Amino acid sequence: MRIGLLTEGGYPYVSGDAGLWCDRLVRGLEQHQFEVYALSRTEDQEDAGWVALPPQVSRVRTAPLWTAQDDGVVHGRRARRRFAESYGELAAALCEADPSDAAAVPEAAATTQADRFATALYGLAELARDEGGLVGALRSEGAVRALERACRAPGALRTAREARVPDLLAVAAHLESALRPLSLDWYDDQGDEGGRGLAAVDVCHAASGGAAALPGLLARHFFDVPLLVTEYGVRLRTHYLSSGQSGSPAGPGSAPSARSASVAAPAVRALLAAFHGRLAAEVYRQAACVTPGNAHARRWQERCGADRAKLRTVYPGMETSRFADVGDSPDTADPHTLVWVGRVEPAKDLVSLLHAFAEIRKKEPRTRLRIIGAASGEEGRAYLGHCRMLAAQLFPDEADGPHAVGANPVSFEEIGGPESATLAEAYAAGAVIVLSSVVEGFPVGLVEAMLCGRATVSTDVGAVVEVIGGTGLVVPPRNPRALADACVALLHDPERRARLGAAARARALELFTVEQNVTAFHGIYLELVSQAPMRRFLFDDDGDPRPFAVPPEACLPGLWTGPGAPVTARPGPVWAAAGPQARDASPVALTEGAR
Repeated sequence: MRIGLLTEGGYPYVSGDAGLWCDRLVRGLEQHQFEVYALSRTEDQEDAGWVALPPQVSRVRTAPLWTAQDDGVVHGRRARRRFAESYGELAAALCEADPSDAAAVPEAAATTQADRFATALYGLAELARDEGGLVGALRSEGAVRALERACRAPGALRTAREARVPDLLAVAAHLESALRPLSLDWYDDQGDEGGRGLAAVDVCHAASGGAAALPGLLARHFFDVPLLVTEYGVRLRTHYLSSGQSGSPAGPGSAPSARSASVAAPAVRALLAAFHGRLAAEVYRQAACVTPGNAHARRWQERCGADRAKLRTVYPGMETSRFADVGDSPDTADPHTLVWVGRVEPAKDLVSLLHAFAEIRKKEPRTRLRIIGAASGEEGRAYLGHCRMLAAQLFPDEADGPHAVGANPVSFEEIGGPESATLAEAYAAGAVIVLSSVVEGFPVGLVEAMLCGRATVSTDVGAVVEVIGGTGLVVPPRNPRALADACVALLHDPERRARLGAAARARALELFTVEQNVTAFHGIYLELVSQAPMRRFLFDDDGDPRPFAVPPEACLPGLWTGPGAPVTARPGPVWAAAGPQARDASPVALTEGAR
């Protein structure tokens, strides 16, 4: 079976999101052949190179989302008219009332809006395929004027009618970036099996929504290739959080927010949310199967229009061998130590954890708190500095006597230090593992603590309750007193800690292993291919297809699935050819740290 794996800012790049999951999936299904179609996010990501690829990856094709040179395509009068019609329809669909708002839009009208957006999107895709690209057209003054007409049209959203010229320019620039995959040459239908791009794969598997799923959507439209979409973090949620719309009631979609200076404008936020919402709704509608990573993501997808019959929850697979020694060994941790492990950033709410620890110290003066993890970006480094200052204020250094050196009961460490050389050792050091986040998707760090057989106290966010399943204590977020009470309860009861830790390890080994993840996707691949129509044809001398010339057995594994074929990287379109993906990228071993 030939799988087209679609990624955005992920596999095979060293710094890619969900890189470990994709690598484990590919290596676990060595009987199949994988072709990777990767969109990179930054030049630094390109320069960092690829991970070491297994032999079943036969080809990697890349294109950057962070830059696009002029493709040199000059459209004639007819092509310009086609672009104006399709882009104008797309802009009009964005300015209409949100179809996810049932009170504002009847069901029939919502279906009409979805069809209007889809017709415009595929019209642009067909034009790009016929003419060789749309980069220049999407950047043109005509695109901005089409947006302006849609915003000023009768019946347009009031927020859209308030858009000014800088807002329209920002939206047009974001749409050009988001629609960049339309101009790729991944949709060839000529040549042999190896040179036809996505036309020759049996299944398109998008490792996320948004830009990664767009090539799969076009392969579905042009060649009827089944599309499988996996989302471990729903992009609409990411889009709202990054653009300050976390409380917005809109529909599906997402991508990183556009230029942050302009996203603050209400008109820009509304139009971009509408675009990503319509795009995600179309992806969910055309996908043969959608696999959320947890029930939390599943609820988002259903709210965004995904058909419940297409949804199948497939939990991420974790590498369990790294935690086997700690999980199988007797608990030797200091009974008075709390441990927090993860990336240091505001969403982790370490401030509430420090205030909760102040309450814990009143009841258990011997308790210590170890915060283990590195800061994430500039914001994370600033937040870490703030937390260090707060810890110094709340807990002055303590000393045993007048001539001894004091020590703060809160320590800030990183993996690889003298006391926590490995991730497993970090979890092994705590009698209780604490998660204090206010925003969380799938809590990978919580699963790692469970694999180590540790009792946990967590905040009720994201998929935490689903992951814990009764094997740990859960408290409301932003509630230091509740967090403190739960930690004290476990510190006072070692037998309860042991019972919860053992139950947590058993649950993690049952649900969150690489084996269960790979087995689930193997079954889904087979099901999708069995339901897909035969798309390989033989032609007679006149060029007409010969019915029944290719028997169903031709889809069985053959020579093309062998591991001997070398990996080849084909250049992207003209605007991508000058990008860093044309440079040699040295394979780098894939590693995993705490999230």
